[in-house]
Amino acid sequence: MNMTTATVQSTISLLDRIARREHLAQDEWIQVINEAATDELQRLADDLRRELHPDNVVTYVVDRNINYSNVCFSVCNFCAFYRKPGHAEGYVLSYEEIYQKVEEMIAVGGSGVLMQGGLHPDLPLDYYTGLLRELKQRYGIHLHCFSPTEIYGMAKTFGMTNEEVLRELRAAGLDSLPGGGGEILVDEIRKKRRTECSGQEWLAAMEAAHKLGIPTTATMMIGYGETVAQRIQHLELLYQLQSRTSGFIAFIPWTFQPDNTPIGKVIPNRMPGEEYLRWLALARLYLHNIKNVQVSWLTVGLADGRRGLHFGANDIGSTMIEENVISKAGANHKATEEMLVNVILEEGFRPKKRKADYTRLN
Repeated sequence: MNMTTATVQSTISLLDRIARREHLAQDEWIQVINEAATDELQRLADDLRRELHPDNVVTYVVDRNINYSNVCFSVCNFCAFYRKPGHAEGYVLSYEEIYQKVEEMIAVGGSGVLMQGGLHPDLPLDYYTGLLRELKQRYGIHLHCFSPTEIYGMAKTFGMTNEEVLRELRAAGLDSLPGGGGEILVDEIRKKRRTECSGQEWLAAMEAAHKLGIPTTATMMIGYGETVAQRIQHLELLYQLQSRTSGFIAFIPWTFQPDNTPIGKVIPNRMPGEEYLRWLALARLYLHNIKNVQVSWLTVGLADGRRGLHFGANDIGSTMIEENVISKAGANHKATEEMLVNVILEEGFRPKKRKADYTRLN
């Protein structure tokens, strides 16, 4: 038996084990992503989606991504959004400006806000708690706010623990936490990209949220210079945390957008759609303990977004009434609620609008 045949047979056996929901070793997952045929990954991921979501529903959300400030003391070299403290282009939105954005979002059928910003060194805690309290009292909307990186930044700025910060935010109206700042949770690549918050610090903020009963999403940004092994390590860290807490309600992988970023000169090309879809399928299979997987049409476009619904994704994400972070790095895809509903129908699924915590609204 030659080596190639042995490898193929071994990969088939690994795929059989995945189909039985066994958790492979990291080097075995590396072999699967390197060796398995795309149609095999697709078939297995689609089978798992059907098993977890037998009602054939694909969900979507109408919300607005409000970036309350772009001032940030981190200098991640893959980000085109942030401005250093004191920079002339730095801003902090007033409550009134945010109210206006929320009212525009509600007027087009939105159910909540995704609110994130930079790691601002000077905003007081009551800026955040006061804002959440006002938004909840005025509009009663779902507040999906502040990435683990921001929780880390607040804890550092205010001399508090993650849990103390999260308790204050939850008391003020926080409903769930987005998974921003995850990128790749391996410090070897995070240090190269000058990310302020380490992988363990990100995971610690998430674990604190889960222990308080605050649901969160998990993310992965791929294609910014990380290795295959680092991507697999990232998935393993999420899998292990989910095994302990069951606090992740969804996983969203997206692709690095290079425009206007410091490392865009080194990594100028976007990840090909086929590679993204392979990783979408693999992530669906790896993270079988997280119920929902969202395809990132915002970064890969609606054509590959719709294909992703057959690679394990059961959610097509948001209409993104406003988006200021990824769009500044060159992701200029747009969609309306009608467009997302039509895509879901055309691909043979039942569309359902949801909130950020995956509660269905219709």
